[in-house]
Amino acid sequence: MIQTASKLRSLLAWSKTAGLPLDPSHWNAADLRRRVKGLRATQKPGTVVAHVVLIKRLAAVAPALTCDWPSEDPWPGRSARQVAHYAGQRELATKAISPEIWFPLIRAAWAYVHTFAPDILRAVGRRDELLAAVSPSILGRHAEVEAWLANTANKIPVHAAPREDGQPRVNWLLLDLLVGLRSQPTYSLVKSSRHKSRVLRVVAEGRTTTQGLVDGLAQVSRPDGTVGPWHPGIGPQHLFNLTVALRNAAFVLVAGLSMMRDSEIHAITRGNVVEHYNSPAIASIEEKGDPSSPRKHWWIIEPVAEAITVAEAVSPHAERVFAPLARPHVSETVDGAEMTAAFIAFVNAARGWTGLEEIPAGAARPHMFRRTMAMLTDQFPGSEIALGIQLKHAATRALANRVTQGYAASDPSWSKHLESAIDAARFRRIKDLYQAHKNGHPVGFGPGAAQISKAFDEIQESVAARGGDARVEESLLRKARITIRFGTLNHCLFDPNNPVGAVCLEHATIPAGHTGPLEERCRPDRCRNSLIGAEHIPIYDAHRRTQLAVLQTPNLPACRQALIRRELERVEAVLDTIPKEPR
Repeated sequence: MIQTASKLRSLLAWSKTAGLPLDPSHWNAADLRRRVKGLRATQKPGTVVAHVVLIKRLAAVAPALTCDWPSEDPWPGRSARQVAHYAGQRELATKAISPEIWFPLIRAAWAYVHTFAPDILRAVGRRDELLAAVSPSILGRHAEVEAWLANTANKIPVHAAPREDGQPRVNWLLLDLLVGLRSQPTYSLVKSSRHKSRVLRVVAEGRTTTQGLVDGLAQVSRPDGTVGPWHPGIGPQHLFNLTVALRNAAFVLVAGLSMMRDSEIHAITRGNVVEHYNSPAIASIEEKGDPSSPRKHWWIIEPVAEAITVAEAVSPHAERVFAPLARPHVSETVDGAEMTAAFIAFVNAARGWTGLEEIPAGAARPHMFRRTMAMLTDQFPGSEIALGIQLKHAATRALANRVTQGYAASDPSWSKHLESAIDAARFRRIKDLYQAHKNGHPVGFGPGAAQISKAFDEIQESVAARGGDARVEESLLRKARITIRFGTLNHCLFDPNNPVGAVCLEHATIPAGHTGPLEERCRPDRCRNSLIGAEHIPIYDAHRRTQLAVLQTPNLPACRQALIRRELERVEAVLDTIPKEPR
């Protein structure tokens, strides 16, 4: 609805500049064609398609509209794509958020949700506790107020930033709450000359505090080397902006780490964190209030579950988790892009106290979070099928799903970072294998184990010949350039410089530009590059037992039996490479 209204506003604004009457009943098909022709010159084809679709739909429902609208289709017999000259594209237009923005943004969101939220929620609770005990008027309470001010154990709350002359600035709003008054223009202590002068005398005596509603705020380390509370003192006037920041931080974490669409996040209601196949998940529906809408699940990690819990705590809505905090009775929705932009601005403005990194300017919108996390997920072996499930992209062949691949495609802005991160993670695994080999433990089983053991033996011999230490050993290990891809069912030692013997490439049509192995054709039971690690053995052993159990099913068709026996032969071939003891 928001997008439709935006397009209608744009269309009406154009009619004014084009010299057309504001009443659409005076327009004709030629005027609308002129509108789209102008859009084609300035907008991307995908954007033009959306405008054409709207115009066509309005023409179709023109008789049902309360205002007159041209009922003639400006482009009869032509689709919106044809009108917009949109040929389609294989590459996804959505860009990933740059790593310079992604990392400080996610870290900031987690800091607010995990570190700052307890303090903010405590302050909200304290504020509510004080409000429950306030009086609407100071009438009849002068003596009580005087007694509070006279008590030396009570300190006058002041703002952290003093006045220009260096004198403390009294936090009158908080002071009113502490003495039991509802701060109003006619009932505030600052409006009483007698009480105001008494307060200022106490301040001059030095009986002040910047504590705010609660003490013991979380301590943070700042870039300038100082350590202190993340906020100068949470007062009642700060709580609205802080709770908005909490909601926005929670939205950023859920959008960034769950790969849910913006609309799907807004459909999350209270109590939607459930257990799905023994793992925490978010249960959501596409259409709120429609019982026939399918219930979907997104597997989540603990930070996302914590973010939703925080969002629930600050939401004033009876059902919605992400809802407006100001005038919730007027609107039930809040814009995801606006929440993200507001959170970035809030984080950057408060960096002096929170010590968080600055989030640079740049694009960071809800649909880009989904694209970015999909790309990061895809960098790990065997992730595309799981990624397709999480993105809710169903296809007959998961690995052939073009949409999933589009979301997961690498982004140039991340290339350098990912290459270095993945290379570092791979080298740590190689070091672990090398250390196991040095300690006399097997690095794995199968043909690949002999290859990597030979490489490790050569490195050990070189280190011994040089009389080197651990640094020499690590240097030689890096220079060895061992090509290994760590996987869930096996590790692959495919060498692009010597691909002979790679079963996955036998009789295969290799895509243009492809230089690595074809993972979907991997045959650990036959390939000379296959390395079976100790962590893989339970998987194959469980698979073998499962197939044997299925084979005992009564009245199993012969073709199914043959398929199971062939699968058992492959599993047995892998297990036969493993000595009996580890099994």
